[in-house]
Amino acid sequence: MSRTRLNIYLEPEHARQLAELATLKRLSKSMIVGAALASAFSPDAADQREAAISRRLDRLTRQFNKLEQDHNVAIETLALFIRYFLSVTPLVPADQHEAARAQGHARFGHFVEQLARHLQKGKSLVRELHEEIYPEKSDFLVVDDLERGERTGEQG
Repeated sequence: MSRTRLNIYLEPEHARQLAELATLKRLSKSMIVGAALASAFSPDAADQREAAISRRLDRLTRQFNKLEQDHNVAIETLALFIRYFLSVTPLVPADQHEAARAQGHARFGHFVEQLARHLQKGKSLVRELHEEIYPEKSDFLVVDDLERGERTGEQG
């Protein structure tokens, strides 16, 4: 097989990266450049780029849908709590307002501490409640295999 010799100029950073890749892969620089050119000239290159973009868009759509679901759960939970709180909380007599404010402040401080501990542990109360209520449906808020593969660089 005959080959044509070319003298080309590269940016210093590209030359450094090419040398590192050649060393890492134990290939010649010519083989790496040749493979890159073959890939660029391949009629399938555009299809491969489109497929990669499509996979990423699908993943982003799934992530957005999960965020929307989480958002809806949070809004419904807050609305239900507010309705419950307003319907069961008795009015406080005027002479007990200061004591009620102090107790509310203490309760809020306790709530913030619990929230901070919960978030630091990386736990999800929504996930825990779902698993407690529906133990047979363990796929709630779980990343699917395709997303895991894309994140770890595996081909699927």
